[in-house]
Order: sequence, then structure tokens, then C-alpha cells
Amino acid sequence: MSEEIPELGEFVIATVNQITTYGVYVSLDEYNGMKGFLHRSEVATGRIRRIGRFIRVGQKEVLKVIRVNRNRREVNLSLKQITKQEKKDKLIEVKHYDKAQNIIEMTRNGLKLNQSESDNYQSILENHFDTLYKALEDLSREGSKVISDLGLPKTYIDYIEEIAKEKISPPKVAIKTIIEVSSPLPNGIDIVKKALSLAEMKATPNTAVTISYLSAPKYRLVVEAADYKEAEKVLKSVVDVVQDKMKKHGTFQFKRNKH
Repeated sequence: MSEEIPELGEFVIATVNQITTYGVYVSLDEYNGMKGFLHRSEVATGRIRRIGRFIRVGQKEVLKVIRVNRNRREVNLSLKQITKQEKKDKLIEVKHYDKAQNIIEMTRNGLKLNQSESDNYQSILENHFDTLYKALEDLSREGSKVISDLGLPKTYIDYIEEIAKEKISPPKVAIKTIIEVSSPLPNGIDIVKKALSLAEMKATPNTAVTISYLSAPKYRLVVEAADYKEAEKVLKSVVDVVQDKMKKHGTFQFKRNKH
């Protein structure tokens, strides 16, 4: 996944091997168990009486590389210099990497490819996307068109697309609003139901529109999509259709919530 030795400032996954008075000895999971050292002063802020309160043998932690001696192959690490968001991002990165490698392995076994063929196809994907996971995520969301011009065999494209769609759920964003819809007419309830039903039909193959009753005349409207641009586009079409249906038969307004 990474280079032979980590870079200064890099975040790494480490397994705690030994705790001493001076600090913690770890092995770097992404670097074939390469050894690293976490000085007690880098475990947590403030005075530390007992390192075991913060970290224990066998525990896996996200650590930051703060010093590297390439000649001696020594890596010094820090726990206290990592924010919660940085830790979360690193764990997500590792999770995505593992999932992507699993999909590649399933494809290799399913198509009975040799290791050289599989590695070559993987390199092609990695060279055209930010990461291998991003390639598979786009494949899951948009289909084979995203890799159809990379010179990969059609059998490979079809097979890996099927697995990607099964194993990866593309991230979604949601726009939530409160809409108020009412009609004073005798058949007002039916008019409102018809307008909301037409609104839900504005969902596209890659989006979802959900409208749920709160209390008269309020309804919760949720639009889900791969990104906010697409969600906003669908939201506008939903608002337009309800507004059009209600302008002669009742009232309509909506209040935007922040993303």
C-alpha cells in the first residue's frame, strides 16, 4: 500500500508490541511490520504518570510520523499530534484499501487471471484515478463507461463492475427540507396527495426522494444523491412540480435546512 519507509508527517497504522518506562515500541502494519518508537512525551498532552492508561499491548493505533532516519531505518511517532478527524480519515483510507484489494482478488480468482495480468490491470486503474477505491466507487456509481476507454478486456470490465456494484455503495448526500402543503377545497387531501406523489416521481435512477407526513400542513422532504449538485437539481424539480400543482388549489412553501 505504501513506500518501503514512511514519509515525515505521514499517518500510519501501528500495532503496540511493548510498553516501557520511556515509551512504546510498535510495528507498522503497512510497512511489513517495520519497527517504530512512540516516546512517552508523544503519547498525550500533559504529564503522563502511566502510559498504560492511554495505550496497551496489542492495540492498533493511528500514529503520526514525526522523525525519520532513513540510514538507520528509525521511525519516531506521535499519538498526541493527531486530531480525531485525521484518525477517522486514516481508518477510512485503510478500510477502502482493504475493500478494493478484496475486489481485485475476487476478480482475479473469478476470471482465473495470473498475478501478472491482475497486477497490470490494477496498475491501469490506479494510474487513471486518484486511488483504486475511487476507480471502483465510480464504477459502482456510473457503470463501465468510466473505464471502457482504458484498454482493459471486456470480460474484466464486466466482471469487476458486477463485484463493485455488489460490494461498494457510493456515498450519498442528503438535503432535508420542511414543506407546507394544504388545500381548502373539499377534495384538498386528494390534491395534496397527488402533488406529493408527482414530486416523489421526480427522483432519477441515481437519486431518491422521500416525503413523510409530520403534522398538517407540514411534510419532511429528503432528497438523496451522490453529490449536492445533483441533489439540488432534483430538489428544484420537486419544488417546481408541487408549486405548479398547488398554485390554483391551495398553498405551498418550504423551509431549507442546512446541509
